[in-house]
Amino acid sequence: MSETYVALLRGINVGGHHKVPMAELRKTMEKMGFKKVKTLLNSGNVIFEGAFSPITDPEELVSTGLEKAFGFPIPVLIRTAEEIRELIRSQPFERVEEAKDTRLYVSFLKHDPKIQIELPWTADDGSFRILSVQQKAICSVLDLSITNTVKGMDALGQLFSKATMTTRNWKTINRIAEKLD
Repeated sequence: MSETYVALLRGINVGGHHKVPMAELRKTMEKMGFKKVKTLLNSGNVIFEGAFSPITDPEELVSTGLEKAFGFPIPVLIRTAEEIRELIRSQPFERVEEAKDTRLYVSFLKHDPKIQIELPWTADDGSFRILSVQQKAICSVLDLSITNTVKGMDALGQLFSKATMTTRNWKTINRIAEKLD
């Protein structure tokens, strides 16, 4: 039975490296047998319909297909449309006062985190906070008036496995959710 999924590609089109044109990405996903393939932004957000065998690792299947097409490894994290909608409904940032320098992030993990931290967790300098960890997703807030994005993401990478994670801002997650309908 076909279901709607969101594939989140890691490390493409960043700083001129690992270029993946969105039109080619859509065609590649269609050649892999997926339907109604849509991309959002240039950072590797793909909405598609498909069905996976219960014995198949969907992330590995898509990642392998993309590596064959583009010639370099492309880590992929996949969520169902319902998992994205559930994340939106949970309103993880409802108590956050947004300012010009506030950034809201969701970092998706391949596996459930191995460490448990007391939440909310705050970096020593107060610039970075982790509000929740749910559904293999970390919801965090970065205050750019204190530090830059790289330093905030470094704190996240030290706590969780950076190699098996990809991060999107909350506005992008909302835009993905809008495209699901």
